[in-house]
Amino acid sequence: MSSPEGSLNEHLSGKTSIFGLKVWVVIGISVGVSMLCILFMLIIYLNIRNQKKLRSSSSKLPLFQIPTISREIKEVKAEQFSPNDFAAHEGILLAAQEKYSEKDLDKLNVHGAMVESHSGSFRIADKEFGYQSFDELNSGSLALNRPSYSHPIEGPSPFIGLPEFSQLGWGHWFTLRDLEIATNRFSKENVIGEGGYGVVYHGHLINGTPVAIKKLLNNLGQAEKEFRVEVDAIGHVRHKNLVRLLGYCIEGTQRMLVYEYVSNGNLEQWLHGAMGGSLTWAARIKVLLGTAKALAYLHEAIEPKVVHRDIKSSNILIDDDFNAKVSDFGLAKLLGAGKSHITTRVMGTFGYVAPEYANTGLLNEKSDTYSFGVLLLEAITGRDPVDYGRPTPEVNLVDWLKMMIGSRRSEEVVDPNLETRPSTKALKRALLTALRCLDPDSKTRPRMSQVVRMLDSDDDPKERENRRRRRNQTGSKEIDFQRESSDTNKK
Repeated sequence: MSSPEGSLNEHLSGKTSIFGLKVWVVIGISVGVSMLCILFMLIIYLNIRNQKKLRSSSSKLPLFQIPTISREIKEVKAEQFSPNDFAAHEGILLAAQEKYSEKDLDKLNVHGAMVESHSGSFRIADKEFGYQSFDELNSGSLALNRPSYSHPIEGPSPFIGLPEFSQLGWGHWFTLRDLEIATNRFSKENVIGEGGYGVVYHGHLINGTPVAIKKLLNNLGQAEKEFRVEVDAIGHVRHKNLVRLLGYCIEGTQRMLVYEYVSNGNLEQWLHGAMGGSLTWAARIKVLLGTAKALAYLHEAIEPKVVHRDIKSSNILIDDDFNAKVSDFGLAKLLGAGKSHITTRVMGTFGYVAPEYANTGLLNEKSDTYSFGVLLLEAITGRDPVDYGRPTPEVNLVDWLKMMIGSRRSEEVVDPNLETRPSTKALKRALLTALRCLDPDSKTRPRMSQVVRMLDSDDDPKERENRRRRRNQTGSKEIDFQRESSDTNKK
C-alpha cells in the first residue's frame, strides 16, 4: 500500500492536457500569473490615486530650491569677494564711526525692547512709546501661527463680485480663462515686465480690479518650483508694505500668480531716471522706512521667519502715496524656529549680496539686512551698487561710500539730483544706519526692527508732538487702570 506522500507526488508529477505540462508546473504558473495580476492592479490603483491628489492641488506645498538661474538673478560666485577686502572695510568703518561724536551716536541708540507673546499676540514694550503694536507696522495683534497670518489691509476687497473659491485654503483660484480675459489673451500690449522667471502682465479682473499677473515659464519644472516658493513665503502673509498675493492659477502645466497692481513704478526707476522725475529726500526715507518695516515683519513677527534673499531697488514697488511694497519672493527661504542659518546655493543680485553669504552659502535674516544697507546707500547717493562706467575707486558703491566717509567727505555723497538736500543730522542718521547694516560681522548688524527705529526720524515737530501725545495717553490709561484696581481691592 503506497503512502499518502507517494500518491501526492505521483499526482503532481502526472501530465495534464495543457501542452502536456505536469500538474505542479501548471500550479506554479497559475500562482505566478495571479501575483502579476495583483501587482498590476495595485500599480493602476496607486497611479489613479496620485493623479487625483495632483488634480486636487493639495495645500501642503513644500519649499523647493531653485535650480536654474534667471536672466534677472545672477549667481554670485564666492571668488568675487576677497577676504582681504573686509579688513580694509573694517578700518574704514572705524574711521567712519569716529567721525561722529558720542552725542550723535547716543541719539541714534535703539531703545531696548522686550518681546512678549500673550495669546498669540506680538507686541513691543518700548521705553519711549510704551506698549504698542510691533513698530506701528499694523494695528491689532500678530498671529504667530503661519496659516492664520492676517493683517487688516486698507481699501475695498479685490474679490468683490467674484465667486468665492480656493484650492489652497487662501487667496482666490482663477481659471486660465479668467486670466486670458483679464489680459486680452495675454496680449503683448499688456506686458509690463519679463525675465528668466516668466512674463508679468497688467490686467483687469471681471469686477474691474487692476492686477499684475506673473506667468511662470515652465523650464524643467521651474514654474512649479517658483510657484511653491512664493506661495510658501507670502501666501498667508498680509502687511501694508508687502505686495499682496491675491490668488493663483493651476491648470495643467500652467502656473500663474496674481498680485495687486502697483502703478507708480519701482524704486530703481525713480532713483535712476526711468520715471522722469526725482524723489525728494522725505519720499526716499518713507520708501526705505516702509521696506524696513516689511523686513522687520518677515524676520521677527512671524514663524517661520522669511528671508527674502533678493532685496534690491527694482523689487521695491511704490504706490501712488509713495508707500513701499516689497515684491518678488521667488528666491525666498523659510528659517524655522531654533535655526540660526541655513546652507543654500548662493543666489541674488551682484552688489547687494552679503559677503559672508557669498563666501560660505550660510544664509539668515542678517543677509537681508546687508542688502537693505546697500539699498539705503543707493537711495542716499542715487548711484547703482555696481557701476563699471565710473572710475575704478567708484565702481563699488559700498567701497566708495566708506572711502568718502573715512576722508571726512560725507556731505559730498548726497544725490546731486535732489532739489533740497537733507539736513546734516538727517544725512548722518541715514549714513550711520547704512553703515551698521553693512557691518562685515553679520552678528553685530542690527535687527530690522532696530533699523526702523533708527530711520524713523523725530526731526519733525508734528511727529514729536504726536508721539508725546501717544505717550501721555498711554501713561494716563495706566494710572486710571491702577486706580480702578485699587478701588476694587478696597471694596
